[in-house]
Amino acid sequence: MQAASLVVRSVRNLADAVLDIPPPGMALVGPNGSGKTSLLEALGYPVLFRSLRGARDREMARHGGPGFHITVTRADSIAIGATWTASTGRKRVTVDGVDQRAVTAALGHWLAVAFLPGDPVLVYGGAAERRRWLDRMLSLARPAYLSGLLRYRAALAQRNAAMRRGDPRSAEPFDGILAEAGAAVASARREWSATAEAGWRDELAHLGEPLAVGLRYRGDEALVDPAAWPERLAGSRTRDLSRGQTHVGPHRDDLVLTLDGRPLRSVGSTGQQRTAAIALRLLERETLATARQVRPALLVDDVFAELDGTRQARLAARLREHGGQLVVTAPRVEDLPRELELVRWDVREGKVTA
Repeated sequence: MQAASLVVRSVRNLADAVLDIPPPGMALVGPNGSGKTSLLEALGYPVLFRSLRGARDREMARHGGPGFHITVTRADSIAIGATWTASTGRKRVTVDGVDQRAVTAALGHWLAVAFLPGDPVLVYGGAAERRRWLDRMLSLARPAYLSGLLRYRAALAQRNAAMRRGDPRSAEPFDGILAEAGAAVASARREWSATAEAGWRDELAHLGEPLAVGLRYRGDEALVDPAAWPERLAGSRTRDLSRGQTHVGPHRDDLVLTLDGRPLRSVGSTGQQRTAAIALRLLERETLATARQVRPALLVDDVFAELDGTRQARLAARLREHGGQLVVTAPRVEDLPRELELVRWDVREGKVTA
């Protein structure tokens, strides 16, 4: 999947522009604060119609402006647009100019995977970081997963609210929905994890990691069957009431990453954790490419500067092997591995010069 053009209006510090994107991609070069990451963020926004970095929509808009507008037009001329209006706080999402009834209806029309400087948190951070990553990836790969996940989260929120009120009777009607949707979520995560370890191990080997690595899903295996939920929920009811939250379900599971048989989050060096996170992003791209039969674009934000020369060269070679459209940022030309062979765009004070 390739972007042919990008329209930005009132996005952060970027000057309004209509930019033609080269099919192979490009390297955005400029000092910190010049707008490189904002441009990358604009390219990634129509994937989930939210900021790559978790910023709120009002933070995406130019300070004091009326809102912002972004349109990514694919190489096959399909245009995916988003307009956020500051005065109402509402977001309009379109595909080829047609308003979508909900953001979820537009998901999958534009696919890109982003490498961000903060990605090592996927390795050293808590389980919630990895669950969010899993849910994002699987929601884009399988529309049915997103539907089940939303139902599960809604039922979980209602059940937790009843537990906080000390009202188990009001919680009971949500147990069935929780079981059905939760089993689907847990099953899909386990199914993906069972086949993902080999791919992750292969990516790390290409990036130069010599030690044995492992990836496995940790959670109650019985919960892939809705019939197992009533007993588990009943056994946890007293604890749920005392703490005002549900202690059974995939919202408490984890994706365990190991290095030489030990937790990577605690024994891995900074370089190893960063490399492991990059390998997860490459695995994410392959997951989406297989599921959607189209190769997502890659958006790489200032990642090379954090790697030593050997890891830089290995990553650049791996990105070329993966193929597809690639957009990278760097503060200086010297931070870009020569192996990338991308055209360079200069970004300064929000203005982009191709």
